Amino acid sequence: MSYRTAGPLAWVVLAGLALPALGQQPAPPGAPGPIPAPPADFDKKRDGIERGRLETVEYDSATVGVKRKATVYTPPGYTKDRRYPVLYLLHGIGGDENEWRRGGAPDVILDNLYADGKAAPMIVVMPNGRASKDLTARDPIPKQSPAFALFEKELLADLIPFVEKTYPAKSDREARAIAGLSMGGGQSLNFGLGNLDTFAWVGGFSSAPNTRPAAALVKDHAEAARKLKLLYVACGDKDGLFRISEGVHKMLDENKVPHVYRVIPGGGHDFKVWRSDLYTFARLVFRDPAQDGKAPAKAAPAGAPADDGKPAATTVGPAGYPRVHADGRVTFRLKAPDASKVQVFTNYGLGAGGPWDMTKGEGGVWSLTSPPVLPGLHYYELIVDGARVNDPGSESFFGTGKPTSAVEVPEKGVDFYHARDVPHGEVRSRWYPSKVTGQTRHVVVYTPPGYDADTQKRYPVLYLQHGGGEDETGWTRQGKANFILDNLIAGGKAVPMIVVMEKGYAARAGAAAEPKGKGFNFGAFEDVVVKELVPMVDATYRTVADRDHRAIAGLSMGGAQSMQIGLTHLDTFSAVAAFSGAGKVDPKTGYGGVFADAAAFDQKVSLLYLHSGTSGLDAGIHKGAKALHDGLQQAGARNVVFRDLPGQGHEWQTWRYALNDFAPRLFRPKK
Repeated sequence: MSYRTAGPLAWVVLAGLALPALGQQPAPPGAPGPIPAPPADFDKKRDGIERGRLETVEYDSATVGVKRKATVYTPPGYTKDRRYPVLYLLHGIGGDENEWRRGGAPDVILDNLYADGKAAPMIVVMPNGRASKDLTARDPIPKQSPAFALFEKELLADLIPFVEKTYPAKSDREARAIAGLSMGGGQSLNFGLGNLDTFAWVGGFSSAPNTRPAAALVKDHAEAARKLKLLYVACGDKDGLFRISEGVHKMLDENKVPHVYRVIPGGGHDFKVWRSDLYTFARLVFRDPAQDGKAPAKAAPAGAPADDGKPAATTVGPAGYPRVHADGRVTFRLKAPDASKVQVFTNYGLGAGGPWDMTKGEGGVWSLTSPPVLPGLHYYELIVDGARVNDPGSESFFGTGKPTSAVEVPEKGVDFYHARDVPHGEVRSRWYPSKVTGQTRHVVVYTPPGYDADTQKRYPVLYLQHGGGEDETGWTRQGKANFILDNLIAGGKAVPMIVVMEKGYAARAGAAAEPKGKGFNFGAFEDVVVKELVPMVDATYRTVADRDHRAIAGLSMGGAQSMQIGLTHLDTFSAVAAFSGAGKVDPKTGYGGVFADAAAFDQKVSLLYLHSGTSGLDAGIHKGAKALHDGLQQAGARNVVFRDLPGQGHEWQTWRYALNDFAPRLFRPKK
C-alpha cells in the first residue's frame, strides 16, 4: 500500500508517477507547473559547449543471422572509466538506424540539455527496427510487419548484450530505457511493457497502430505500477493516430498504472513533435536520485543572478552552503584556493553517479549544483585532491561508520518529523555495565511528554535499532524519532511510550569482534538486549514490564536484528517490525518455525510490521518483505502488515515514514 499519489493536471496527467520530487510532480526536474514546450532553440546547435559523438556500429544478430547496424550516441565527456545508463531510441515505419539522425537532431538536443545540466549523461542506441536480412522501408508494410515484431527478440538477445559488452553501459533494468516514434513508439510500448525485468523507463511518441490493443498491452497492472520508473505516452492533438495514445492513457488511468500523458496542442505526426518529445523524455529519464548517472548542473558564472536557494537545515550557522533550491537541487561550495581538484562524493544517498566535479571560481571558491534530490537526509563527503573530508559548512552525523556530512532536503507540505509547537518528551543518555561484552554500554532513551510530572504512571517500551554504519544516536539525530513521537502523541495518534535506542554492535568479553557466518549473526547483541538491556530499562524507568507492552523494531541491519531477537523471544516481545530489513524467510522453518502455524502466530505476535522503499537497495528488500507478508496472509495470519514508500530508497526518509506509520499501531487495547 502506498502513501502518496499524484493527481490529474490539465493536459498532463500523472497517476502516481515516481519522479524525484514527492507528491504532485507535473513537470521535469527544475520546471514548475505543467510540462512546458521546449525553449525555441532546444534543437539548434550551439557554440561554446561540449559535444557528444554519433557513430555507426555493427553487431552480430543471431536472431537474423547477419551483421546489423545501429547508430550510437555517446555524451560529452564520455569515458570508459564511467558507467552509463542506455536509452534505446526507435524509428518510424519508413525509417532505419539513421532516421533520428536525419530528422530528429538527437545529438544536438542532448548536447544542449547536458550543457544546461537538465539531463543525465546517457548512451543512446538507435537501431534498425526491422529484424530482417534484406527488408527496407521500400517493401510493402504487410511484408515488414513480422520483422518489426521479431525485433523484440533481437533487441533482447543480441543488441542489448552487444551494447553492454562494447560500451561502459550499466546492466540493470533501472539503467535501461526504451522509446520511439510512431511505429517505434508502438514497439517501445509493446517491448518495454512486455519486458519489465529489462526496462524501467518506457516512452511512446505518437505511437502507431502496431501498438498492442490497450487491454493486452499490460499483463499485470500492479506489477507495472510497481516496476516502472517512468511511462511516458505522448501525441499531438492534430495527429491522425491520436486515438492510439488516448486509448493507452485511458487504460492506464483506469487501472491506476503510473504514467505521464502528454498532449501537444496543434501537434501533428512529424519531427517537430518528436523532437519535443525527445527533449522532454530525456529530461525525465534516469533522474531518480536512488539511481546512478545524474548530471550535476554547472556552477553559475561570475555575475550570475543571486542564488535562489536557502541554507539547508543542516548547514552550520553562517556558512550559507549547502543551499537547497525549491526544486530539490542542492548547491555545494568550498573555499580551497590551493586545491587542484574538488569533488562531491555522492554514493551515500545523493546518487551513485559521482563523484561530481566542482568548478573553481573567484577567490578559490569551488561550487556545484546537483540535480533534484529526493527529500530527506543524505550523507556526502568532499574529495579534495584525492582526500575525503567532511564539509565544514555542514553538520556531521555518525552514519557511514564515522562522522559524515549530510544535507537535509525538505519535503514540501510534510512536517510530521519537524519540531512542532507541542509538548515535547526528553532524549536522555544512560550508561550501564554489560557482563556479556565486559564493557560499559551507552543507550539513548526517549521519555514521552509528562513523564516526570506523574511519577505513578507506567509506560510501554519500544526498542528501536539503527542500521549498519550508524549508532544509537541515529534515530534521534537523523531519524527525528523524538519529534515524530511528540507529534503523534500530541495528536492522540500514538500511545505515550518510552523508546530505547542501543548501539547495535557487540562482541563477547575477550573476543575481538562478533563472529559472522552466513548472513547476520548477532548472538552477542541478542544476549545484551534480552539478558541485560531489557532488565536494566525495567529497573530504571517506569515501564509496564511484560511482553504485551514491549515491541522491538529497526531499520536495515537493525530490522534484521529485530526480526531475529523479537521473533525468537516472544516471551519478551509481542510486536516486531523491520524497516528495509526483512530478508528471504522460509515460512516453515524461519525464526524457529514461528510462521508455520498461522493461528498460533496470531496468538503470539500482536503485530509483525514490514516496511520498505521501492528503489535501489530497497527494491530487493521490498520484494522479500511483500512475499513474506503475502505468504502469511494466504496462510491465514492476520497480525501482519506491509507498507511501502514508492520511489524512495534505502534512506532515512523511508524510515521516518515507517516509524510514523508503525508507532500508532502499538500497544492498543485488544479488540
